[in-house]
Amino acid sequence: MSLNERISKVIEYSGFTPSEFADEIDVQRSSISHVTSGRNKPSLEFIIKIKSRFPEILWDWLVNGDGEMLKSELPDTEEPVTEEKLKPTSLPDLFTMMNDDEDFGTEEPEEPVIIESPSESIKTYQSKTNEKISDSQRLEKSNEKIIGQVVENQTNKIKRIVLFYENGKFESFEP
Repeated sequence: MSLNERISKVIEYSGFTPSEFADEIDVQRSSISHVTSGRNKPSLEFIIKIKSRFPEILWDWLVNGDGEMLKSELPDTEEPVTEEKLKPTSLPDLFTMMNDDEDFGTEEPEEPVIIESPSESIKTYQSKTNEKISDSQRLEKSNEKIIGQVVENQTNKIKRIVLFYENGKFESFEP
């Protein structure tokens, strides 16, 4: 049985019309027509949507055609679930981690603690009598000299000057 025929069988099993089936698995109606007619092969996403809407359909049957269509048609081979298996396991607490009370009440031997005193450092504090710099003061002239020296040391030449105008036009000048 081909994959297209298996999808047609799933549509029959669902009890929906092809257009209702397309709406149910959230695909385009034309894609159902194309897949069932054999024009197109279904994508993986298409098959996943069928499987997620109908979880009782087996993957092996849907993809390969192996075995039975539905899970309920399989013989019950699972072992019964007992309450013990359903009970969630809890993380161990402080008391369950002890070695069966054999260490309870005993103290660990203490190692001598060596305390090193940090070496004292001498900090110097600036007096508050220093001048405050206001925002409007100029930078020192030594900075201006450094900037001038950097500009003089550069041997860069102008390659191109581009002017941009407000209307979006521009001009380019090359020496």
